[in-house]
Amino acid sequence: MSAGQAAGDEADAAAASPALPRVLSALFYGASSFLTVLVNKALLSAYSFPSPMFLGIGQMAATILILYVSKLNKIVHFPDFDKSIPVKLFPLPLIYVGNHLSGLSSTSKLSLPMFTVLRKFTIPLTLLLEIIILGKRYPLNIIVSVFTIILGAFIAAGSDLSFNLEGYIFVLLNDIFTAANGVYTKQKIDPKELGKYGVLFYNACFMVIPTVIISFSTGDFQQATHFQHWTNFLFVFQFILSCVLGFLLMYSTVLCSHYNSALTTTVVGAIKNISIAYIGMLIGGDYIFSMLNFVGLNICMAGGLRYSFLTLRGNSKPAQPGDEENALPVSKS
Repeated sequence: MSAGQAAGDEADAAAASPALPRVLSALFYGASSFLTVLVNKALLSAYSFPSPMFLGIGQMAATILILYVSKLNKIVHFPDFDKSIPVKLFPLPLIYVGNHLSGLSSTSKLSLPMFTVLRKFTIPLTLLLEIIILGKRYPLNIIVSVFTIILGAFIAAGSDLSFNLEGYIFVLLNDIFTAANGVYTKQKIDPKELGKYGVLFYNACFMVIPTVIISFSTGDFQQATHFQHWTNFLFVFQFILSCVLGFLLMYSTVLCSHYNSALTTTVVGAIKNISIAYIGMLIGGDYIFSMLNFVGLNICMAGGLRYSFLTLRGNSKPAQPGDEENALPVSKS
């Protein structure tokens, strides 16, 4: 079977969207994201690793290496490079590096609970971009669930006792980039074009060299190479683990968006972040308890679980014949 035929079969499978792949892809994304945040938090906070950009370079390099070796061994298929690929990808590479670097920077500057609260604003941004870019429409109960999550985030953030303006700016930028990345990825992963693996591979290829140049010019690379813990086996192991998890996170994000929607992927991420917040309360050491914050987090979780229930029941796809007929072609444009 040719790569094109395999891609066509993949598209047909995605179009059918049976419940099991949708659930498994969402769980895979949630687990990958959960582990990535915890490992990155340990590297950037517990070890005080000074270079989130260098960590991002490591994750891009791991993505390129894993996918290239897999392609050589015919485990995955994506097209060889030609001059049309940058046009097909734009603006994903720019969004991707912005999302990557702002996410790593915000993780290092905020406590885990407040990081999870501010990340909720990705959800309405994704909803808005899906409506504008993909032409989707959602029923009222889905929209209410989304804004329940946002209400909880406002309540929780209102009692934040560890305000960090730089951290807030980074995480809100990360929200914008994440929303745009999810929606444009859903639009670009047409199996007849680049496919899931092609999008991941060429995104990383196009952005790793500019990121290395920026890292050198800002002194970020030098700080990383002179870091004192490179002789610490546990640190090196966690750094390599973070690079591999970075690849798994990018792959699971594309897979979840492929079988579900960009909005569902974002909500799964929100539920995962709330779970991390609960863990941060118990073992993180940097959570300052407040009743408003605790209540707000619980409201966020309730909204996220309600959204998940409605999505699995099929209510995220309203009875609108035009939408049902146009959903797949729009996402493939």
